[in-house]
Amino acid sequence: MAEFDAKVAIVTGGTSGIGTATAEAFAAKGAKVTVSGRREDKGNSVVESIRKAGGEAIFVKTDIQKSGDVKKMVEKTIDAFGRLDFAVNNAGVEQYFKPLPEQTEDIYSMIMDTNVKGVWMSMKEEIPAMLKTGGGTVVNMSSIAGVVGMANAPIYSASKHAVIGLTKSIALEFAQQNIRVNAILPAAIETPMIDRFTQGQEEAFKYFESLHPVGRVGKPQEVADACIWLCSEKSSFVTGSSIRVDGGFTAQ
Repeated sequence: MAEFDAKVAIVTGGTSGIGTATAEAFAAKGAKVTVSGRREDKGNSVVESIRKAGGEAIFVKTDIQKSGDVKKMVEKTIDAFGRLDFAVNNAGVEQYFKPLPEQTEDIYSMIMDTNVKGVWMSMKEEIPAMLKTGGGTVVNMSSIAGVVGMANAPIYSASKHAVIGLTKSIALEFAQQNIRVNAILPAAIETPMIDRFTQGQEEAFKYFESLHPVGRVGKPQEVADACIWLCSEKSSFVTGSSIRVDGGFTAQ
């Protein structure tokens, strides 16, 4: 019997990178998985991969900034699988480095509405669904930028600080109702996001590697493994915490 047999997970931003690795990791543990994201072709590809490996999954096209989409994401999960046990709120966007005077209100709104409002709205829908079957676990994707500043990317850093605040507060609110809420703080990970930053330049990639004491950037599966641990009974006394998966970056 697999660890998460009869359990159900939602992974937002599940169409690439950390989200895809996490969705596949849940399925490998026996969970039924809703892959959520905006790109239908990518989402269906992830679902097909999970099904080929013997798992169960559906894709729900979701713009995490829209409350109606978030509500539909949870409703379709319940319709398909009958319950919700785990949610990894991974959907997020980065901020390209620009001097403060060049940053716009549109950039601010896009980042905050995705990285903060999206996580908040997701929990508003996910946690009531979990309570109907006795509880569950939420993992929110923050970043090392949630505990350190980032020159020329203050909006992104502020958004990831906010995710940690949401995580702590909601963990306290539901601590006695068998709901655990934690955050993961990755450093640079081999995902399309780092590809956009480095633009295929080897020198830029090596610079990102040099920022980490272990001498490399992380792999999506390493973050996915942390998500799985936080949703397992092995972490049953962990809530309101921020787990750094950062190759020693914030130990410096």
